[in-house]
Amino acid sequence: MAVTIQQLTDCQIEAAKAVVFEGCMEFFGEGPVAFADMDNISSQYGGPSGIFLVLMDENRVVGTGAIRRLYGQTCELKRMWFLPAYRGRGDGTRIAGLLFEFARSAGYKRVRLDTVPELEAANRLYHRLGFHPIERYNDGPGTIFMEMQL
Repeated sequence: MAVTIQQLTDCQIEAAKAVVFEGCMEFFGEGPVAFADMDNISSQYGGPSGIFLVLMDENRVVGTGAIRRLYGQTCELKRMWFLPAYRGRGDGTRIAGLLFEFARSAGYKRVRLDTVPELEAANRLYHRLGFHPIERYNDGPGTIFMEMQL
């Protein structure tokens, strides 16, 4: 069975957190400071202004990606994480495409994200998708800030 992409359900939240946690452990040696956004999916990523997608291999969550409203016609790409075996296969591009399609339909004109240098492959993906560097727009732990016009 091929991997599929679907909207996150309540029963998949813990599995999605585990994917994010594993990625953070791999790259930073520690889990995320908090899962505040994922502890309240409906307020952070609920429709009509947001969406949280998961990459599924049968019944297993193996990747995540989300869009949430920042302000006005600007949204933010969040929680793009994939288990190691699911990287470099085009699934990040597929999820991003669906997220951007959602963002356009929700009336957004631009997407922002924050990242760090350690996420080299992810940063290459963001550049290929059309993101370009911008000034810091939040007070989070990221050190690289990017934007893309939709």
